[in-house]
Amino acid sequence: MTATSAAPRLGLRANAAQFLLLVVVNALVGGVLGTERTVLPLLGAREFHLTAYTAALTYILAFGATKAVTNFFAGTLADRYGRRPVLLAGWLVAIPVPLLLIWAPSWGWVVAANVLLGLNQGLAWSTTVIMKIDVAGPHRRGLAMGLNEAAGYLAVAGTALATGALAARYGLRPAPFLLGAAYVAVGLGLSALLVRETRGHAHHEAATHRGGAHHGGLTTRRVLALVSWREPALSSASQAGLVNNLNDGLAWGLFPVLFAAAGLSLPRIGLLAALYPAVWGLGQLVTGPLADRVGRKPLIVVGMLTQAGALGLIAGAHGFGGWAAGAVLLGAGTAMVYPALLAAVGDVAHPAWRARAVGVYRLWRDGGFAVGALSAGLLADLVGIRGATWAVAGLTAASGLLVALRMYETHVRPAPAG
Repeated sequence: MTATSAAPRLGLRANAAQFLLLVVVNALVGGVLGTERTVLPLLGAREFHLTAYTAALTYILAFGATKAVTNFFAGTLADRYGRRPVLLAGWLVAIPVPLLLIWAPSWGWVVAANVLLGLNQGLAWSTTVIMKIDVAGPHRRGLAMGLNEAAGYLAVAGTALATGALAARYGLRPAPFLLGAAYVAVGLGLSALLVRETRGHAHHEAATHRGGAHHGGLTTRRVLALVSWREPALSSASQAGLVNNLNDGLAWGLFPVLFAAAGLSLPRIGLLAALYPAVWGLGQLVTGPLADRVGRKPLIVVGMLTQAGALGLIAGAHGFGGWAAGAVLLGAGTAMVYPALLAAVGDVAHPAWRARAVGVYRLWRDGGFAVGALSAGLLADLVGIRGATWAVAGLTAASGLLVALRMYETHVRPAPAG
């Protein structure tokens, strides 16, 4: 067999079976995260009697900080040892998470479970992103990221809705977290038995890469600098990703408490908690391929400004209808931003250091959970949940304007044949 015939083939059609398997695996990763969206904020208030918002959000702070750092190392490890071993490690560390949440006698156990959850999400979700970028090739990257993130966040939404119903019928523990244990078991089994290594696809693309502003032989320190502040498109994506997930941390940790204080039932709180990631997930089926047609930058700018408007609507609303409209709008704005940001990083980064670039981007993006938990908790203790939401809305608008001013368009469409 010749080297040419043995070379991996790039593209979604050529790798359809493996790509769809990775979509399913990422849905299971998202499902594990979704087990907490409705139940854990209420668990802190009702069973552990946490009254300070800052204390109640320590689990999101632990999750976000751990996931952010793990994202960075996931990219480096995936380049060094391969994608599949990192994915398997992510599933292995998830095994104790539902058990700790079921049996937690104190809030410290919940925080410890979320450290492990951060490791799981950082290793497993990051690796599925990298693997899809590997096999998709350069021209359908937006579609690939849209499908990846849609699967993950639709699973978050469906699980948030399901756990709300389970909690209403069977209590806050253990039923909702048994669903998470099932996700872990299935995800680990599929990853161990069926997922194949994709690092060879990245090596093949690197061998045929036409080059760009940055060559392939960069150190990790140089990649960190480029993605964090030096390279305009990469650093713009990083700051927008951080603010985006700051919003998600606010929605995850404080909105269920706001809704419960207004007297909404558990099923209605679960529905509101599910609406935002559901629209986010479904919307990416449209915005992912749209980013391949209109470019990355327009979707990022409009998406951040849409999120700002949605947060203002939620802060000003006083009933289910207004909150539902705000959740839908917030999901739509996030759907515009999420696949376009990942695709932009994939556009600019050389295949030889792309996994590390994705890891650094996700370090900043998921650091938004930690920043959001800390800042939103402090603000909510000072000025209430509504005041904190207004402040974050202003920050989100500023982030979108910064992208408009600093980021250049990263997507270069292929020239027509002939």
